[in-house]
Amino acid sequence: MITVEQAEAIIQSQIRNYGVEEVDYSVAVGRVLAEALSADRDFPAFNRATVDGIAISFNAIDSGIRSFNIAATQAAGAPPCAVASMDQCIEIMTGAAVDESVDTVIRYEDLELSGSEATLKDLKIIKGANIHLQGADQKKNDVVAGAGRIITPAVIGLAGSIGKARLTVKKLPRIIIITTGDELVDIEETPTPYQLRRSNGVTIKAVIARYGIDADMIHLKDDYNLIKSELNRCLQEYDVILMSGGVSMGKFDYVPKVLEELSVKELFHKVKQKPGKPFWFGHHENQTLIFAFPGNPVSVFMCLHRYFIPWLDKVLGLKVHTPEYAILKNKVSAAFPLQFFAQVQLCRDPTGRLSAEVISSNGSGDFSNLIYTDAFMEFPMDNKEFHKGEIFRIWRYIT
Repeated sequence: MITVEQAEAIIQSQIRNYGVEEVDYSVAVGRVLAEALSADRDFPAFNRATVDGIAISFNAIDSGIRSFNIAATQAAGAPPCAVASMDQCIEIMTGAAVDESVDTVIRYEDLELSGSEATLKDLKIIKGANIHLQGADQKKNDVVAGAGRIITPAVIGLAGSIGKARLTVKKLPRIIIITTGDELVDIEETPTPYQLRRSNGVTIKAVIARYGIDADMIHLKDDYNLIKSELNRCLQEYDVILMSGGVSMGKFDYVPKVLEELSVKELFHKVKQKPGKPFWFGHHENQTLIFAFPGNPVSVFMCLHRYFIPWLDKVLGLKVHTPEYAILKNKVSAAFPLQFFAQVQLCRDPTGRLSAEVISSNGSGDFSNLIYTDAFMEFPMDNKEFHKGEIFRIWRYIT
């Protein structure tokens, strides 16, 4: 049995490169950007008015002019209009291009309008006011979004502004989720008093959907030959197999033996942790990876966030975030020689410090607490008591 740190190192050593592909921007949200996006022109592309009002030459203010004749009215998107003299102005709308003959825009709220004349109210005018200068945000060819980020609606908007209708993204691994167990029935079925509905598969699928992964999903009864046949097929068709159940010491826990017979190399089986001790990990000769989690729901959820998600982030080239820590709010006892992952509620105090309150549960089969908590707090296995005010690492749930 290995430590959490050893399990993490082994998994992180099995990084794969699945390549890149181009997708239309309309389906790119949630994918990982694999190219840098550069500005195709200055941003803004011209000096633009940021308010509705009039555009004037500031020299007129220095000359004592307070009333202006409206020479033209200019809408956004139209070519810029020029003034012929200092006592002229252009009535201009927000977003319109500002001509070189004017350099200051004054809001309607600061004017008295009468026919074709605009008179300044008693206020101080600042040269260059209310003009967003060309190239103030980005210059042409500047990188506006680097590779290695999840594409959000904001990135889509940015891509649209530079004319990128297709984006180069990291290819996603082909993933199948396999749950096992005779005691599990479909979500829509009514279980007997001795059965459970299959929640682990849909939970895993929902977590990785954040990355744009639409994993396939099957359930297998505790039938040795069936499990062997289906795993053999999946090893040829998928890059990653995520399993739940069948990896412990029970009479019907066939998965480790089946994987061995299918020439899948075991890299570890069992980790010094609670929950999730029976966790199994290995790879096939064709590079398919198998993450075989225990069947208890909290064990699955913890192993997924502690091991698989960091692996997936690295595979997709996402920037590694600084480990996150929180202050323990209540005393915790762990009377077992294992690394303990406790469900915690997070909050920030008025000074901005992050704290975590451990929420008691009824073990790794008690899934209900996960909707009231935000993260797992990781306690080292060399201590039996952890005190209020101590600081420990946390692993936030994907929401």
